[in-house]
Parts: sequence; C-alpha cells; structure tokens
Amino acid sequence: MSHLELMIATVARLLDGVRHVAVGASSPIPAAGAMLLRAKNEQAGRERVRLSILGSETQNFFTNGGVELFDCAAQGRVDAFFLGGGQIDGAANINLVGLGDYPQTDVRWPGSFGSAFMYYLVPRVILFREEHTPRVLVDKVDFVSAPGLSEGIVRPGGPYALLTGKALFAFDKARKRFTLTSVHPGHSADEIRALTGFDYDEPGEATPTPAPTPQELGLLRGRVMDELRESYPQFVERLQADVETD
Repeated sequence: MSHLELMIATVARLLDGVRHVAVGASSPIPAAGAMLLRAKNEQAGRERVRLSILGSETQNFFTNGGVELFDCAAQGRVDAFFLGGGQIDGAANINLVGLGDYPQTDVRWPGSFGSAFMYYLVPRVILFREEHTPRVLVDKVDFVSAPGLSEGIVRPGGPYALLTGKALFAFDKARKRFTLTSVHPGHSADEIRALTGFDYDEPGEATPTPAPTPQELGLLRGRVMDELRESYPQFVERLQADVETD
C-alpha cells in the first residue's frame, strides 16, 4: 500500500452513499477516490455513482463546464464536492485569494471562482489538502473565500471532513470545530497537533486511518488507474512510481 493509495481509499469511504460527485480539474486524488467508489459499487451491484470531472471528455456529462455544474448544484443534484485552499482554518473557512491584508496581498492566488457557491449548496463538501503544515492549516485565514459556517440563512451545504496527507478530521457544525478522526500510518497524534495551526478536538487515542482492502488495491491498480489517465496522466505516473517504490 502506498501513501497515495491510502488517501484515495479514504476519499472513497468519505463518499460512501452519494450518487453524484463533482470534482475540479486539478483534483486527481479526489477524482480517483470517486472512481474507486464507482467501481466498488458496480462490483457489488449497487447504485451507480455519477462522476463529473471538469475538463474531462470521458468523465463529464456537462457540455458547458462550470455553468452547468453550478446549475446542477443549485437544483440539489450534486451530493459531494471537494474544496481546497492556500489556507484552511479551524472554522472550516478557506482562502483561495492570497496572503496578507486584502487587497494589498503579499502573495496572490488564482481566486475563489465558484467555491462559496458550491460550499453553500453541496451537502457533503470535503476539504482536501495533501500538505499538512501550519502555513496551510491556520488559526484564521487571511481572506475568507468561502465560509465554513453561516448564521441566519438557509444553507444546505457545508463542510463534512478535512483530509490531508497526514490525517483525517470530521467537522461538527454544531460545535463549529474539527475533530481528529484518524492518523495516517507513519504519523502520530502529537505530530498532527504540532503541524496544525488551529485547535481541534481529539479522541482519547488516535485511530490509525484504515488501509485499503485487497479489493480496493486491485481496482485502484487496474480500472481506476486506466480511467484516471485521460484527465491526469502525470498523476498516474506519480501513482505508479509510488506503488513501485512502496
């Protein structure tokens, strides 16, 4: 089992029970997780998972990119989506704009695009960032591109979990904070605490993140890798190298 395979299998479990997953054009690990769930469901004879990868010709039934995706989300027909950010804080706010005092930011990132729209509407938004450092996971973001919580408005969507390269957190909307769910192999709860810039709840003993099953590894190294190659050829090379050196 490689590090990347662990993260992909974790994504698939976080998506369990959804019917339509939408993934951005630069999200190979979330896309692979959705493909893995789809393959597992088909093997088990369960309901097919619909996957929409923006920019893909074979894994996307939209013909007008983000416009149709936003319309689909507004109609309540997207069950899960992934958001990342240059910064993510303990209230599940994300920053896609830049570092420093806006508008005079010291570092400028691509921008928010439709992140807030999707965050408000999609029921299961999974925050994802492979890097797990205090510069990414901060106490308070410099700019709120999309808020984790909102007061006094109808909001069907919001944060469900945060997955990083070292750990998995669940988000409690009532308590307005994260809880450490599991720690990936090779890491410890003390390490996660030291590398996380925001406060969070922690169980008495950190649970190891479950490894992929033999069935999941077989699907990942076969069908899923083949499906990924069209949209993410460079990531497939990285995944293959990661498996070979494991």
